[in-house]
Amino acid sequence: MATGAFPCFLLSLTLVSIQSQSSTQDAFMIQYLQRRLVQIEERMNQCEQNTMTVTQKTYDLSSAVRGYVSSLNVLKSEVRNQVDTVSMRVDRIERELEYLENKIPILSDIEMEEALLEEQIKAAELDQLKKKAKIKINRDCNTALSQIKSVKIVKKAGDAHGSWFKDPSEGSEKVYFLSGIRNNTVLEYMSLQSFIEGTPMRPAKVLQLPFHWQGNGHVVYNKFLYYHKANTPNQILKVDLLNGTVVDSTLIPGAGRHPVYDLNPNTYLDFAVDELGLWVIHVDTAYEENLVITKLDKATLSVDYTWDTRCRSRDAEGAFLICGTLYVVYNTRYGGRSTVQCLYDIHDTIHSEESPVMFFPKRYTSHSSIHYHPGDKELYAWDDGYQTIYKVETSTIVTE
Repeated sequence: MATGAFPCFLLSLTLVSIQSQSSTQDAFMIQYLQRRLVQIEERMNQCEQNTMTVTQKTYDLSSAVRGYVSSLNVLKSEVRNQVDTVSMRVDRIERELEYLENKIPILSDIEMEEALLEEQIKAAELDQLKKKAKIKINRDCNTALSQIKSVKIVKKAGDAHGSWFKDPSEGSEKVYFLSGIRNNTVLEYMSLQSFIEGTPMRPAKVLQLPFHWQGNGHVVYNKFLYYHKANTPNQILKVDLLNGTVVDSTLIPGAGRHPVYDLNPNTYLDFAVDELGLWVIHVDTAYEENLVITKLDKATLSVDYTWDTRCRSRDAEGAFLICGTLYVVYNTRYGGRSTVQCLYDIHDTIHSEESPVMFFPKRYTSHSSIHYHPGDKELYAWDDGYQTIYKVETSTIVTE
């Protein structure tokens, strides 16, 4: 019994061992398959992401291509329109050339037109000579500057640069005050005394101009202000001070390319009034930057005549006219004693080389504007922010 039971026991152990080995192998295979499945899933996810990336790039490229195609279509349309426009212009030019060919005059007509033009030029030159002679014949005005006698400091007001003066018209006592090199506000005083007092009880009349001025060369003449319009090279305006409106304007030929005075670089046109009327002093580079004086008709602003002088612009700070004679004031760049060193007489009776240098009374500063009053025989000057008056002495020119 015992002998038969032992073999059965051994058989049972063998079967258990075989079953245990089989179970271990199955578990290993299952784990292996699971790892492979995980790897396959990861690769499939990566493949899917790559596919999405390629799809997005393809879409972006397609959008860019569509944009380029659209731009090319627009460019094509523009080119077509330009070609059509050029074609139309060529057709129009051909028609105009054909018209001009039919209108070209014969040589004899051209010669006749040239002769007519020469006659017109001679007539214009003769008219200018008549105007010049008319001014020269006026020898009722035979006054010349002989001395600058005294100086009176009236007031200190406004900016370092400006201009002030009286209306030189007969019977006018009004004083005008224009501060700065670019502004549009004019102060009007009833008299010199009211300007000196300048109290709130006697305030100035404030006049607003329609356009800003440039520089310090303006004047008031017979209730009209004449000044250089700002931001223009050589346009002058005539403004009615009663209503502040522009009544006339004109351009000064050749002016505006260079400051009229080397020491006042902001003034390109300087107006002056003397016994003969209204003048404008300027520089024309055609005359080597020497001063030029132009006589204006105060009513129409038309040019009566122009004289090129031998007075240089270099080191000049101002100028004024007395009876048709230009007196140029010179100074140093750092301020000093002003002197009259050059003059030009349109009547050719006074010569600069025969006239002595005239000194201003001792004030070692500089002038931004100097205006002569023919009635008072005085110079109204803006002297480094001070409003000053110089009394002048004149003499009579003896002519044969």
